[in-house]
Amino acid sequence: MTLWGGIEGGGTKFVCAVADERLNILSEAVFPTESPEKTVEAIANFFFAQEQVLGPVSAYGVGSFGPLRRDPLGPGFMGIGNTPKAGWKGFALRRVLQERLGRPVALDTDVNCALQAEMKMGVAQGLRHVVYVTVGTGVGGGLCIDGRIVHGSAHSELGHMLVPKRPGDEAFPGVCPFHGDRCVEGLASGPALARRLGRPAQEVPAHDPIWQLQAHYLALMCHNLIQTLSPECIILGGGVMNQPGLLALVRSALRESLGGYCASEALLAKGHEVLVAPALAGRAGVLGALMLAQGVSQVGQTAPHVEWVE
Repeated sequence: MTLWGGIEGGGTKFVCAVADERLNILSEAVFPTESPEKTVEAIANFFFAQEQVLGPVSAYGVGSFGPLRRDPLGPGFMGIGNTPKAGWKGFALRRVLQERLGRPVALDTDVNCALQAEMKMGVAQGLRHVVYVTVGTGVGGGLCIDGRIVHGSAHSELGHMLVPKRPGDEAFPGVCPFHGDRCVEGLASGPALARRLGRPAQEVPAHDPIWQLQAHYLALMCHNLIQTLSPECIILGGGVMNQPGLLALVRSALRESLGGYCASEALLAKGHEVLVAPALAGRAGVLGALMLAQGVSQVGQTAPHVEWVE
């Protein structure tokens, strides 16, 4: 039996899993995100222990928080980019994991992994043009056009899309350290919501006007994505989207924003149904990481759709 290892790395926790050829998860664990050294050691200890019980893991896939970048000191070196996460900026995540685990490791963003899983096993099965947006600690995005994950020279940063401020919201300074109150992440991420509220979002009722404001900014982002990419669907995930009724509000705000126009008649006919919730919920990231592991053909090489990170 061939075994694969999947690692989903987030700002607050890492999820590790071992799965068989059919991606049935045989063992799973969650660790807090600590320093890079402590986190890698916890990951290694988990997988080494599982190999004693289940057998050797053939390869590993990692879906990590970002931004991810190439290291200028050498082609094929991949690490964490300009993240505010203490201690992680510039960390050579793929290389360190590959050396510690002794197996091939493929690396991509956590959102791209979630997107791939939703297209293979979730809400976007059978579609070829899909956007996945996660709204949480940050606002991240993954793009698939014509059945292929799009990376460009690095990877998508949909959360840093600039959007106009809503009239009446001028006083809010935003939370993005780079763009302040000009980008979606600065205006509608989890930290932005927390600063606006001054209390946990879970304590705020669904009829509070804050959710209309939140929906407004997310709808502007979706408007731009539709007019730019003509996706068949946009998946809206992440912790903030767990708020009851928020998806319906974003759909309503998007309908108003589009004003009855986009280039794709099929997309326009779908109306608000172009925005969907993920089907795999919290499992999409680690399942996508396991799929990434399956694409590893030999040390340092992966399937073409993720070859840019190697």
